[in-house]
Amino acid sequence: MPSRTVRLTRGAQSTLRHSQILAWADEHRRRTGRWPKLTSGPVVGTDGEKWSAIERALNVGCRGLRGGSSIARLLAEHRGVRNHMGLPHLSIRQVLKWADAHYRTTGQWPTGQSGPVSGSSGETWMGIQIALNRGRRGLSGGSSLAALLSERRAVRQVRRPPKLRERQILTWADEHRARTGEWPGHLSGAIRGAQGETWTGVQIALQRGRRGLPGGSSLARLLESRRGVPNRRNRPRLNQRQILQWADQHHARSGAWPTPSSGLVPEAPGETWPNLNAALLRGLRGLPRGTSLMRLIVERRQARHPTRPGPLTVVQVLDWAGEHHRRTGCWPQHSSGVIPGTRGETWSRVDAALKSGNRGLPAGSSLRRLLWEHCGVRNFKRPPPLSESHILTWARAHRARTGTWPTYTSGKVPEVPGEHWYAIDASLRHGYRGLEPGCSLARFLARRADPYVHNPQPRRRRKRSPTSMSARDSHRDRA
Repeated sequence: MPSRTVRLTRGAQSTLRHSQILAWADEHRRRTGRWPKLTSGPVVGTDGEKWSAIERALNVGCRGLRGGSSIARLLAEHRGVRNHMGLPHLSIRQVLKWADAHYRTTGQWPTGQSGPVSGSSGETWMGIQIALNRGRRGLSGGSSLAALLSERRAVRQVRRPPKLRERQILTWADEHRARTGEWPGHLSGAIRGAQGETWTGVQIALQRGRRGLPGGSSLARLLESRRGVPNRRNRPRLNQRQILQWADQHHARSGAWPTPSSGLVPEAPGETWPNLNAALLRGLRGLPRGTSLMRLIVERRQARHPTRPGPLTVVQVLDWAGEHHRRTGCWPQHSSGVIPGTRGETWSRVDAALKSGNRGLPAGSSLRRLLWEHCGVRNFKRPPPLSESHILTWARAHRARTGTWPTYTSGKVPEVPGEHWYAIDASLRHGYRGLEPGCSLARFLARRADPYVHNPQPRRRRKRSPTSMSARDSHRDRA
């Protein structure tokens, strides 16, 4: 049987020394920034040498090496590199010392996610957590960092909070009331003087029966039964008659009916108009569902709905306008305020309804136009057209009454209510109200009146500029 020949490479035939391996490792660290390991590939600067072959020689003991070692152990022994497979033993005393230092530095106790342990050679809090849990590096196991700090430093565990008692919860509630003036709710935040406790956590424990509590309760129910605090979710039953009685008292006190935003009900401590409106809408506290506060007041007290006013008619608006004229001596405008004898109706709302065509009224109108069309009330924004014969007739009446012809400063025209001579003069000048532009009251009377009327308007003197005045003065001085 022919013999099998094994050819050895040049690297495998050479002997190795620890000093040479350490020199290659220093060069690898200088070049890559990391220490070499089994999977680092070929050794740069050698003839085919690999770190995996060096690892095998250190383990087996060939090529002049003793064996029973590794690259990690060699670097840990001669270069102080941390060996993850041969970490030093830990003690509870050392872990607590590191935890105290971490608390003094950061103000918080460490957890498994706190990162590296300051003041140690490569230790991490996650590594300590694993060693405490699995019993490695000389520790007994079955514990955790949180359990160790809870036992030795009385630090609260998030996943295993201490048990609660109703007496302790009531003590915290009394302190909160004495400090803030209000009883706590489940959204009141952290509990002062109780490390890590929150009112939300207490609420959950009372509801779900955790942390030694029976369950099926809540913070509001506990305060209601032990301290007599009104519970908003356990309010007494209501009826519509009682709500209407409170509404009548509100109307007698303020002169207006309550709305969902009217705030507290003075006659019923703890009750608010928003809560009453919600109870009427949702059918809570013994009330029928589907109504509201405003709808109840409109139906039972014949009040005017603020957002849903009733329909209007032209006859009704004209009746209100006639009553306003008899009472005040003038016709109403959109700014005349509230209409007496109505449920909060105003002239501004009537004018808006006439303009937009709401509430059964025709669109495109207004209060002024309606009074002009049906009552002959002069519309100042749209005055009637003028004619030269009318103006001449009014001017002759003014001449017969006063002895002088009218001017634009003569005031009102007694023959036509609401007419003014300055408005007639402006219409003649600018061509308003069916007249030709370019004239004036004085020119019109001078041309049409009988006998002839002289134009009373004097010619305006042109103002001289300072330049012309100074030139005139200098010419006078030269003369």
